[in-house]
Amino acid sequence: MKPTPDASRPVRKRGPRSDAQRNRESILAAAAAAFSSTGADAPVEEIATGAGVSVATLYRNFPDRDALIRGVGRRAFAMAMAEAEAAVEEESTSWDALVRILSQSQSLRLSLQFVVASPAAREVMMTDLEAKEHKRGIMAALDKALQGAQAEGTVRTDVGAGDLAMLFVLLVRQLPLPRLESAPLALERCVALMLDALRTGPGDPLPGRPLSRDDLGV
Repeated sequence: MKPTPDASRPVRKRGPRSDAQRNRESILAAAAAAFSSTGADAPVEEIATGAGVSVATLYRNFPDRDALIRGVGRRAFAMAMAEAEAAVEEESTSWDALVRILSQSQSLRLSLQFVVASPAAREVMMTDLEAKEHKRGIMAALDKALQGAQAEGTVRTDVGAGDLAMLFVLLVRQLPLPRLESAPLALERCVALMLDALRTGPGDPLPGRPLSRDDLGV
């Protein structure tokens, strides 16, 4: 005789199988790599091969290219937000947190390159509510690090989080260098110069007023 189910116990819903989760993550990682190197129109077959799955498995997880782009964008922004928040929590000074966010966050670079370089990705991600929440989280962490550094006296007071965001967007655009292997070095040097320009010290005042998060609509 079968035991009578206990109605007082909550029914646990089973999540996706671990192999299905691994497949989905592998697809997103392979798509992110493919989009980064060849753009958002990278062949589906190439992405599936990179993920070690069949094209049919890819389409079961992401029924069309827009769904795949959305998945890659959400993943990148979520990782960037987590990295930015971790920097604010873990670094001993706000200046160190700011340096870590701007110079070490690969996810932040990927997410920005993704939407800046690809019109298709930009169109898909522009209206995605989940990505918008992640962007707000990134900007909140950046704003907190900046204000903390300004309070410490390590960063000039005539800049805002909007200024930093715009500088970083301009820096992560694909650089038209004849030697592509020079691009990472060029970016590192430009970020270092940007950080040096942010530090307190003698210099010409900036025109206008600091750009805020509100100026960017984030």
